[in-house]
Amino acid sequence: MAFVVEKFQRSERQVCKLLEVDRSSYRYEPRPRDDGRIREEMVALAKQKPRYGYRRLGVLLARRGWKMNHKRLYRLYREEHLAVRRLKRKRLVRPAMPVAELTRANQEWAMDFVMDGLATGRAVRALTVVDEYTRECLAIEVDSCLSSRRVTRVLEWAIQQRGKPEALRCDNGPEFTSRHFLAWCEEQQIRLIHIQPGRPMQNGRVESFNGRLRDECLNANWFPTLGEAKRKIEQWREEYNRERPHSSLGYRTPEEFARDARFWDAPSGASQTPCLAVVV
Repeated sequence: MAFVVEKFQRSERQVCKLLEVDRSSYRYEPRPRDDGRIREEMVALAKQKPRYGYRRLGVLLARRGWKMNHKRLYRLYREEHLAVRRLKRKRLVRPAMPVAELTRANQEWAMDFVMDGLATGRAVRALTVVDEYTRECLAIEVDSCLSSRRVTRVLEWAIQQRGKPEALRCDNGPEFTSRHFLAWCEEQQIRLIHIQPGRPMQNGRVESFNGRLRDECLNANWFPTLGEAKRKIEQWREEYNRERPHSSLGYRTPEEFARDARFWDAPSGASQTPCLAVVV
């Protein structure tokens, strides 16, 4: 720039304008920086605190009198290879499953877990199984630990009561993705539908049921023991199926709707499902 000013006898303002350079940038003179001392301090602190990131190290350096811009701090941090290594979480990728049009009972069951606690502070889990067409709650298994083998035993009990479902819809929990559970479904010739991770509304009917269970039973009762929790939850399940009007079933109970549905599906009757008065 100085050479152009001297050779063509032009002012600094004219040359900066022609080259489209800001005059303050041309006049800027970098200040000497003692990066060596800062690097030594940063490396020493990183050895003492190996899990600290560059921002926390920057705070410690500022306490020692080394104040700097965060961009310069990050540049030195990377140049010294001090970045904290973090393992990337493996996320399961599943394609979206098409929603089937449900026309009869046992066409598709939905399952999920609900967490709660006893008066002693002990955590308990509840496995809920719901028929997605009739909205009947087929089983609620309550215990402090529910393995995949316990899940299959509950399903076998429900199958003995009302027959085998064509499909099971569930999330990607370890109980529903274990080798035992997958082999059991294949042996029983039951189609397994796993929802996409982070999309609980793909299993919306059982999520809605779990909300009713928590609101009307878990939050309304005090469970001093595990046995008391099992008794009260089973009592609520029977009340839900037999007495509680369901808005999406035209304010009929799930058992009433299931009875009506069986009537329409009988060979002597019309082969169609009854019209539902859906209330939002």
